[in-house]
Amino acid sequence: MSRSDGFKLFVASRFIEPVEQAFAAAFESRFAETKDPLAELRTAGIAFDGVAFSLDVSMRAPEIAALPEGVRVLATYSVGTDHIDLAAARARGLAVFNTPGVLADSVAENALFLMLGAARRGQEAIEMIRQRAWHGWQPSQLVGRQLSGRTLGIFGMGDIGRRIAARARAFDMRILYCNRKRLAPTLEAGAEYRESIAALAAEVDVLVLACPATDETRGIVNQGLLAAARPGLILVNIARGDLVVDRALIDALQSGRVWAAGLDVFAGEPAIHPEYFDLKNVFMVPHIGSATIEARMGMGRILIEAIEAWRRGEAVPNRVV
Repeated sequence: MSRSDGFKLFVASRFIEPVEQAFAAAFESRFAETKDPLAELRTAGIAFDGVAFSLDVSMRAPEIAALPEGVRVLATYSVGTDHIDLAAARARGLAVFNTPGVLADSVAENALFLMLGAARRGQEAIEMIRQRAWHGWQPSQLVGRQLSGRTLGIFGMGDIGRRIAARARAFDMRILYCNRKRLAPTLEAGAEYRESIAALAAEVDVLVLACPATDETRGIVNQGLLAAARPGLILVNIARGDLVVDRALIDALQSGRVWAAGLDVFAGEPAIHPEYFDLKNVFMVPHIGSATIEARMGMGRILIEAIEAWRRGEAVPNRVV
């Protein structure tokens, strides 16, 4: 990839080495060296054109207002933009790019991993063998649930949701979904539409959250929804932590109303609600949905291509603002 002459990029987050090499090859890049990268950017004495960063760097209104005058581009190494004040970016005339699509397969695979881990009591199994407490096979030991033949509900049938459905069909699962609007039959591929998440939760054995965090969806998994859900539900969250009211889910897991949960994301992460750690029926991982070499490389590539296309005056599909 040839260098895009003259475009100076400040890389505020740290990425895997091949991605950093790609940024360095494409632009005149400088990589943050301190724990306060935006302060480092402001005092660098270089007129940077763009900033590449990820979820670990907040770009709220104060941070955007404090950006050096020459910055014209924000490139977030993520699909989500919860860490960016898009209105402030728009008001300042910044172009904002994200990374949709390229991580969809990795996130969909992670959803199946969490489904299996929750259904097959993966947390307990790992702890047993790691603690050297396994004393051999027993017919009553760690009896879980198989996914085949069960009903899967997907809340958010976008690109990732449809890829989850495609993989779940290999388990011979019946697929139901809830979306802002019903999909065309070709995109449904046999999945059945439900108009509300309450209707969805009442019918399914496994509920996967795969929607964006918005004013309408934050806190949508609450006490009322879980009380109305099919008893013995398995809940999987690969979307955003704040879709779930932690207290409500913890209570439902403790009572057995929710049989198990598979969680990749958490409200206020990395500060996880401490009671999750005491629940054996929670299979949880530290936000690894896109943590594959293929997804990470794709995320870097799509941002580089977006900046180069924007510089040529072309329309950019992954431009958020």
